[in-house]
Amino acid sequence: MNTSDAIRERRTIKRFTDRPVSRQEIEELLAAATLAPNHKLTNPWRFYVLGPQAREAYGRALGQRKAKKQTDPAKAAEVIATVAAEHRTLPAMIAVAVVDATDPEQRDEDYAATMMGVQNIMLRAVELGLGTSIKTGGIMGDPAARAAVGIPDGQRVIAIVNIGQPADVPPAKQKTAATNLTTWVD
Repeated sequence: MNTSDAIRERRTIKRFTDRPVSRQEIEELLAAATLAPNHKLTNPWRFYVLGPQAREAYGRALGQRKAKKQTDPAKAAEVIATVAAEHRTLPAMIAVAVVDATDPEQRDEDYAATMMGVQNIMLRAVELGLGTSIKTGGIMGDPAARAAVGIPDGQRVIAIVNIGQPADVPPAKQKTAATNLTTWVD
C-alpha cells in the first residue's frame, strides 16, 4: 500500500474484533512513530502499551469523568463500570506522552513531533490491516488516568491510540478541500 492510499483509507474505528494485536505489530507501529521528524533529534515521545488491567483502570478514570453528568448514583456507577469494561476489552491501547521541555519553543516543537509520530502510528496501522481511534482532551491530565498509564512527572500524555482489527469501517467523511483553506502569498 502506498502512502496516499493509507492516508485516504485511514478512519476512526470505534469497534474492533476480538483479534489480539501482536507485540510485533505494536513494535512496528512504535518504530514508525519514531521516524517522525523531531527538532534537534530530541526524541520527545514516550509510549506506554497498556495491558488489560491498565486499560481498565484508564477506562475507570474516563468513566468517572463521564459519570459526573449523571444525577442518579446508580446510573453513574453503571457508566463507570461500562467504560472500564469497554477499555479492558480493547485489543490494544497505547498512551503517547511527550517529555516536557522547559523552553517554550522546544515544548512546541516536541509536541508537534510527537503528534506526527501518532499520525505515523495510524498510517502504519492501516498498512497492517489494523484500525485506530485517537483520543485526546481533558482526560490526558486527569491524575487517575495518569496513574493508570504510569506516567512519571516530567511527561504529559497527549494522546491515547486504541488499536485493533476493525469490526466495521465507516465511510469517509466529507473533508474541506485544501483549495478552500489555502492562500498563496507572493
